[in-house]
Amino acid sequence: MILDGKCPKGPIQTSWDRHRFDLKLVNPANKRKYKILVVGTGLAGGAAAASLGELGYNVEAFCYQDSARRAHSIAAQGGINAAKNYPNDGDSIYRLFYDTIKGGDFRAREADVWRLAQVSNNIIDQCVAQGVPFARDYAGYLDNRSFGGAQVSRTFYARGQTGQQLLLGAYSALSRQVKAGTVKLFARTEMLDLVVVDGEAKGITVRDLITGEIRTHVGDAVVLATGGYVNVFYLSTNAMGCSVTANWRAHKKGAFFANPCYTQIHPTCIPQSGDHQSKLTLMSESLRNDGRCWAPKKKGDNRHPNEIPEDERDYYLERKYPSFGNLAPRDIASRAAKEQCDDGRGVGPGGRGVNLDFSDAIKRVGEDTIRERYGNLFEMYEKITDENAYKQPMRMYPAPHYSMGGLWVDYNCESNIPGLFVLGEANFSVHGANRLGASALMQGLADGYFVIPYTIANYLAKTKPGAVKADHPECKKSIEDVKNYNNRLLNINGKKTVSEFHRELGKIMWENVGMARSEESLKDAIKKIPVLREEFWKNVKVTGKGEELNQQLENAGRVADFLEFGELMAKDALHRNESCGGHFRVEHQMPDGEAKRDDENYCYVGAWEFKGVDKEPELHKEPLAFENVHLAVRSYK
Repeated sequence: MILDGKCPKGPIQTSWDRHRFDLKLVNPANKRKYKILVVGTGLAGGAAAASLGELGYNVEAFCYQDSARRAHSIAAQGGINAAKNYPNDGDSIYRLFYDTIKGGDFRAREADVWRLAQVSNNIIDQCVAQGVPFARDYAGYLDNRSFGGAQVSRTFYARGQTGQQLLLGAYSALSRQVKAGTVKLFARTEMLDLVVVDGEAKGITVRDLITGEIRTHVGDAVVLATGGYVNVFYLSTNAMGCSVTANWRAHKKGAFFANPCYTQIHPTCIPQSGDHQSKLTLMSESLRNDGRCWAPKKKGDNRHPNEIPEDERDYYLERKYPSFGNLAPRDIASRAAKEQCDDGRGVGPGGRGVNLDFSDAIKRVGEDTIRERYGNLFEMYEKITDENAYKQPMRMYPAPHYSMGGLWVDYNCESNIPGLFVLGEANFSVHGANRLGASALMQGLADGYFVIPYTIANYLAKTKPGAVKADHPECKKSIEDVKNYNNRLLNINGKKTVSEFHRELGKIMWENVGMARSEESLKDAIKKIPVLREEFWKNVKVTGKGEELNQQLENAGRVADFLEFGELMAKDALHRNESCGGHFRVEHQMPDGEAKRDDENYCYVGAWEFKGVDKEPELHKEPLAFENVHLAVRSYK
């Protein structure tokens, strides 16, 4: 099937404005008749629920955390992009659009990316009005810093905790709607199934994580804003509760999964210290504004970094990419760090690390200024490593961080299932094969505040409100299916824990479908994952009961989904015989080791249709056209 993204025709500069005018509207009195279910309360979900409630819709919002404030958006550190051009350094909406298309290695839709760049400035105005405490310069103006893949300073920030501050802004707007009665919030509630009636999304089946009750909520449309899937690698920068479950259960009900092989490896994370770890810690990309990445020139040089003289250091990003230096995009910086370590020039335990050095910046602007810019990050680093980064370089190594792939959506953020809308990291739409730093927060808030309020009305205007009730046969069937699935997990009573299976899956994925992939490694993963999955369903130990607080059961369901999703991810990576962005096939690289795209054969979105466990999924394609930024070799040199 050739998919239609329903992108507006004509000049891209007016595409979103013309499209908004063409969308159908729901009048204020009728909005009160519709109910919308929003799953996830991070920046995309929280902003969407607040905005839709403000418009007058009845909204039910769900999160598995004990508070909407604990959504994983809170962990974002460095900043949010916008084309305000406050520093007067040459930025514009077109340049942000261009940088994002190029940063994604020409694997994103132009129309979606233009809209993102266009509404970016509205996001900053919205957040300032909410009281988000962005950094300001001496004169009181909003300050900006640089991020990877850009030669201008367009990133607005709040020290190293921008995600937290933006989430509190969205949460305050959400709380206002909860008080007003337009939004009902269901915390400690996990979505375990999508209810599809006559081909349209009309509800979700959830489990109350405190009581174990399984129930269905029905509505006129469903919005998924449930984040990404990189915990398939077991160790990642994501919170341990982040999973593919909501997306995967929707996928099994017919939603296409687009580009699952596009995952982002973040270049600056604290290296793994041992097998006991359950997650990794991100160190913001903003640190590369003032930190310089280097490795010793000599192999096996175990001297303290402060003892290695300047002429024996290889500032490899500055050497390889002089135009962008330490602010090369994440996929490129990650591969470059791996190259140093693979060459025997890594630092720290096992040689799995490179240095991020602030000594020059401290000499230039002083320790107090660096502390003002990044103080909380330096404190976090010291708490974890017991090393003072003001006195010696930080040790960094790449780690799984973000999902560029997700459920397929059209220009309206609607999946191929009518009535199912997908926002933020949960969809595939704007980042292509590699996300530029500070673009995730921009996408989440753009989708939630400025896209879904317009596009969902176009669907609802053609839908009769309240058509499906909770006693519908599909709702009853969904509840029974979820109960049977959970009981099956509880009744296995095997010998191995859920975490053991997750760790084994993560090892397979990282070694075979990680930073460097090959036909051989991908086929090895596709061979091993079904074997591990079969063992899981025979030998996993899930203690407790379903009718109580049971985190073993929660985790078992999530890992069971990862064991199915991991195989699709490997198959997508195997079918894409090219290197682009975060998808690096070792057989497809330039003589200098850079990614080698194949635009003739792979300039499309690959969207997969579920056909059953242990059955081959079906590939559908959406061709990508580049009329405003022409296809070219992506270079940051």
